[in-house]
Amino acid sequence: MGILVFLIIIGIVIILSSIKQIDEYERGILFEFGKFKRILEPGWNLVFPIFQSYKKIDIRTKVTDVPEQDAITKDNVSIRINAVIYFKIFDASKAVIAVENYHYAVSQLAQTTMRNAVGSVSLDELLSERDKISLEICKIIDEATDPWGIKVENVELKDIKLPQEMERVIAKNAEAEREKKAVITKSVGEVEAAKNLREAAEIMSSTPGALHLRTLSTLNDVSSDQSNTIIFAIPLEVLRAFESDKIVDTVKKVTKKEK
Repeated sequence: MGILVFLIIIGIVIILSSIKQIDEYERGILFEFGKFKRILEPGWNLVFPIFQSYKKIDIRTKVTDVPEQDAITKDNVSIRINAVIYFKIFDASKAVIAVENYHYAVSQLAQTTMRNAVGSVSLDELLSERDKISLEICKIIDEATDPWGIKVENVELKDIKLPQEMERVIAKNAEAEREKKAVITKSVGEVEAAKNLREAAEIMSSTPGALHLRTLSTLNDVSSDQSNTIIFAIPLEVLRAFESDKIVDTVKKVTKKEK
């Protein structure tokens, strides 16, 4: 009787110790006699000791920082560049069986691929088409990690460090480009102003007395400040313009308003 109770207790202890919990964001890899048996789903699972074992794998998206690397662009410019990789496991069994340490493997593969990608483009392409190059790196790494059961979701190039001499050259080029745009904008404005002045001159020249009225209007604006002293020569045409009744009437109206 005592032996039976002892065996029952031993059996209960073994069963309780065989219950393994797998969380929702995990998958379990069950091995039986050292061979892959099946994938354990989230919940409670029985893993009997001695002849069975298991390994948990986190299937959430992981972020791996690729260390800063020295690279040379296609036009022989030495730079330092780093990146960050986002990936997740879609087949837990392959991530355990096909590769020893998938974190280390993905990081090393990313470093090599990044250096090769940088070496195939010029510095201008690297700076202006960073997103495009990131997509190419992501595609290459994703294809290489597919046999490991890993899906590479995104690759982002973070910092691109240039030699100080190259930074000064780029800054000078950028300053020259800004000055070029400023000169072009100013010249376009001067052309527009010249066109408007020409149109105004044509209108005034074709309208009798318009130029004289403009002269009187300008004098009225300038004389609003009593501290100003104005000395000007009156062309003969202005004096002749006063022979016109319309000009005389206009002058009288302006004089009345000032009073």
